[in-house]
Amino acid sequence: VFIELCKDISKEVGVSISFEGRYRWIVFLPSRMHEGVPVLNRYYGVFENGRIKVRGIEARRRDTPNLIRDAQLDMIKVLGKAVDSNSFMVRLPEALSVLKSYAKRLVEGEAAVQDLFVAKQLSMNPREYVHNVFQAIAAMQLLSEGIEVSAGQTIRYLITDAGNARLSRRVRVAELVDDSTRYDVKKYLELLLAAGANILSPFGYTSEKLYDLVVRNQRQVALH
Repeated sequence: VFIELCKDISKEVGVSISFEGRYRWIVFLPSRMHEGVPVLNRYYGVFENGRIKVRGIEARRRDTPNLIRDAQLDMIKVLGKAVDSNSFMVRLPEALSVLKSYAKRLVEGEAAVQDLFVAKQLSMNPREYVHNVFQAIAAMQLLSEGIEVSAGQTIRYLITDAGNARLSRRVRVAELVDDSTRYDVKKYLELLLAAGANILSPFGYTSEKLYDLVVRNQRQVALH
């Protein structure tokens, strides 16, 4: 029935439409440009067979650190156990507990730096950047070590002190990270909570609210 309907619609509007399956539930997320307006290319949902599908969120981005990606997907997996809207809402506290466990790992310094690397592709040669974006700073660190870097290359780096006045201390290129390198807890918490708020925003959660729920009562190690 659904396949035939897709064929009829495709024939009528002149646009190819395919049937990929039936969802138990699906959450459409708001546009980044127009808050509160859901869009079709930002969503997550669960098919009737239990398979999860996501689009337009951090977990789909190549530059998202593994820890942030894993946290977001683990939250969705918990929500994915729901069979309808009511059981979905019941599972929200469990999803928040998942987020809290990742926040705790960051705050207590237990996150592996390899899971925090950000990967960005250089859109131009390092010296051509006008603004001090992280990937340019990291690329310059490689140049200073005599390693050639050019446009189109992917640079991996760790955020070490995002707001430091000295550019070289803001990030550390992956090749130069060692056991003494420390990550910026506050910045990574910000990224983590933003990823959580992104998928929970239709239910009234913001980064600020999530901070109060999952971080405020924990030990505030390295946050200031």
